[in-house]
Amino acid sequence: MHPTDEQTAATDAFRAGHHLALQAGAGTGKTSTLALLAHNTARRGRYLAYNRTIAQHATTRFPATVQCKTAHALAFAAIGHRYTARLNAPRRPAWQTGHTLGLTKPLRIADRDVTQRALSNTVLRTVTRFCHTADETITRHHVPPLRGLEDKTLHRELAAHIVPFARKAWADLQNPDAGAVRFDHDHYLKIWALTHPRLDADFLLLDEAQDTNPVVEQVFLAQRDHAQLVMVGDSAQAIYHWRGAKDIMTGFTGTHLTLTQSFRFGPHLADEANHWLHLADAPLRLTGTPSLTTELGAVDRPDAVLCRTNAGAMAQVMDLMAAGHRVALEGGGQTLQSLAQAARDLKDGRRTHHPELLLFPTWGALQDYANHDPAGTDLQPLVDLVDTHGTDAILQAVAHLIPPPHADVTVSTAHKAKGCEWQRVKIAGDFAPRSNKTAPDTPGEHQPPMDDSEARLAYVAVTRAGRRLDIGGLAWAHPQSQ
Repeated sequence: MHPTDEQTAATDAFRAGHHLALQAGAGTGKTSTLALLAHNTARRGRYLAYNRTIAQHATTRFPATVQCKTAHALAFAAIGHRYTARLNAPRRPAWQTGHTLGLTKPLRIADRDVTQRALSNTVLRTVTRFCHTADETITRHHVPPLRGLEDKTLHRELAAHIVPFARKAWADLQNPDAGAVRFDHDHYLKIWALTHPRLDADFLLLDEAQDTNPVVEQVFLAQRDHAQLVMVGDSAQAIYHWRGAKDIMTGFTGTHLTLTQSFRFGPHLADEANHWLHLADAPLRLTGTPSLTTELGAVDRPDAVLCRTNAGAMAQVMDLMAAGHRVALEGGGQTLQSLAQAARDLKDGRRTHHPELLLFPTWGALQDYANHDPAGTDLQPLVDLVDTHGTDAILQAVAHLIPPPHADVTVSTAHKAKGCEWQRVKIAGDFAPRSNKTAPDTPGEHQPPMDDSEARLAYVAVTRAGRRLDIGGLAWAHPQSQ
């Protein structure tokens, strides 16, 4: 490859030994740039990948002097292998685990009955949330909020009950041979991080830094005294804060550089991306590749349809199947299947174990919450979908999904589309303005309300296209075109 001026600047700073933070916009060749840095030195390095697939692919692009692994792989080699017996243990229902830990009774908070099963599920989720942090001990801040108990006072009461059992569960997980709690990969990663490991390398390369869990951030930054640190990512694509991820780039002490030349799409789509970057208050702006023609307009036969919600994705799947298309769902149908099964349980008068719905005793209670409680508005699409089609039809559609390589069209949420690209992309209709922020595009022009996080998600969605983009459900952000 012939490096751009921005890539050359990054190479020069790397050679000079600077700690680096590279803000790399969508399609700007961030992994290629990291590989370029690694090929310009004989020093030994480590590349920390976001997932195993990326790590495996990176081994073909980086020199042999660079070890390409996920943080989990490093943790498993150091500590996780001692827990192999527990990793392979049979699955146990959460309520059984909770019972073994001493959770044997339900809890009444305000007008809500929190069942023993719900309490057990919350204990295990508390431990998982703790494992994603850099914290030393479990506190009430790790207890997840429950639907229907969002009030701070009610959550404090819930946390006071949960924390002792969560600490007991964490103590149980320290035994490598046996225990009541099912051991998983995030557990040994946290145990490893708490040992404050020293990574043997001259430099470290951290990919997708904008979505780094604090537990990995802690390990990475702790190597600063003996290794050169290089992180690359796109702060405007930081869309996983809701599950504990953290953008560590903006506060990083070091040399900050940018990659703005996108090799994925042309100037017209770069303009669209910049519109959303502006609404997200992001300083980065992209330049498209002039030789690439990326059009904006209607797409009748898209390669991918991108949705805001899981319920929106399910509605698209069902519509496309009804039209005779072979449909794939990015990430698989397990999330939608579990939601539909939870809805079926509630409609049949049974409690569900699904973490989003476990406090609702009936389907009617969930309908009321989604229709009238401000905290439940994001569940309204699910309620509407189930009420319109029924759970059996949803489950049947999930069963007929096929792998993406064999599909006519792939449906995805914008979250799961991150890192993917298609030639012809359509934005589904379930995107909408969601908060009270107003960000004029130009002085005197009034934009619909737009939240920073929603603008970042829209930026991710529109930049998945290579040749043609149907703005569809995001057209409200362009009132001048309506």
